[in-house]
Amino acid sequence: MADSEKPWVIVVGAGPSGLLLGLMLAKKGVRVHVLEAAPELDDSPRAAYYGPPAAHALRTAGAIDEIRSEGFDPVTMCWRKLDGTYLAGMDNSLMHDDPDRLACLPLAQLDRLLYRNAIQQPSLKVFFNHKVVDLGQDTEKAWVDVETPEGPKRLEATYIVGCDGASSMVRRKLYGSDWPGYTWDRQIVATNVAYPFEKYGYDDANFFIHPEHWHMVARLTKNADGSGWWRCSYGEIEGLSREELIARCPMKFKAMFPGNPDPEQYDLAAISPYKIHQRLVESMRVGRFLLAADAAHICNPFGGLGLTGGLVDVEGLYECLLGVYEGKADESILDKYSEVRREKYQTIVDPVSTDNIKRLYTQDPEKALETDSFLKLLNDIKDDHKAQIEFMRSPMALMYDFTQHYKTGAAATGAQDSKNGATSHIEQVAVVGAE
Repeated sequence: MADSEKPWVIVVGAGPSGLLLGLMLAKKGVRVHVLEAAPELDDSPRAAYYGPPAAHALRTAGAIDEIRSEGFDPVTMCWRKLDGTYLAGMDNSLMHDDPDRLACLPLAQLDRLLYRNAIQQPSLKVFFNHKVVDLGQDTEKAWVDVETPEGPKRLEATYIVGCDGASSMVRRKLYGSDWPGYTWDRQIVATNVAYPFEKYGYDDANFFIHPEHWHMVARLTKNADGSGWWRCSYGEIEGLSREELIARCPMKFKAMFPGNPDPEQYDLAAISPYKIHQRLVESMRVGRFLLAADAAHICNPFGGLGLTGGLVDVEGLYECLLGVYEGKADESILDKYSEVRREKYQTIVDPVSTDNIKRLYTQDPEKALETDSFLKLLNDIKDDHKAQIEFMRSPMALMYDFTQHYKTGAAATGAQDSKNGATSHIEQVAVVGAE
């Protein structure tokens, strides 16, 4: 490969975080190569809701208008008892004038959207069937050894970013197979299903509190008549095999869904059992290697903090790498990136996501409005629109303006107030969406 074609950054992983980072850098003229081990983009059932700070990152990349056009803006979000009784909720329509309001588009569609935009950039290339098997670095460069259809290759860049998900090969080569944190003693099953929840008065996102049948039902698509596909993620017995979990799905749906339907009454398009974790790497920078999103930290999916936090990582890393590339910052800003993003995980993502999932199965739904401070707060501010808006913007505390560490002190994004000033007299952080 000629030096003129050598990338300044290699991004490992063509998921949403990798494609978003590549797109943002390439728009500034940075030469980027994105490596994906799989032969195509991932189409499995995953997250779909983008909270305000994630919407900000996608807006910075110039993608948010397309996302809203292909998807929709969720309006209402609530917590209920298993029989459907409404307990408390939020009305996102109050943020209709906010450019960073909540958005919804299934992640597979976001991947395709970002890919379309990324490959239009002349300084970016995406390579499928490029599996990283080893890596290394010296004082001048970093490299990855990859398996390709044409045989093994060694690819070099000034920096390499692992955006290759929870099973990140980059992270494992840097740190080994284990990383700090724990695995929940709960099993999750994520499904995409077509069922007329709208006829039963369901909101766009619904969280159900129950010791056994705790679950979430969130709208994925919205037709003119209110119908469409929904994501249902629910808790299951720990220790069951994938086959056993799939076999139990009709029983779970019958117990959870209004109308207690049989299989012929709904359309199940996808089902994906998985374990959930709370983990964070010791550092998101190791020399010329950097980690972002699920490659660096993971959490349970209830509340959407994993996806949202990961996209906020990407915007921050973009600011840091661009600062180094343009000579506005020295390499120490990459240490600041690791320090800040780890702190945001430890103080916001981890505790809030932990509360989000425990809220669903650790309390008596009949007493939740009396004992759950989060639900009590939602009801306390239900008639105060200003307080509701402030609360729904509270996830902006996940953001941080790294351009303040540029040598010039000039903020490149012009968003310092919204990114660093997202504190609130409301101590709790709102649920940002539904993964």
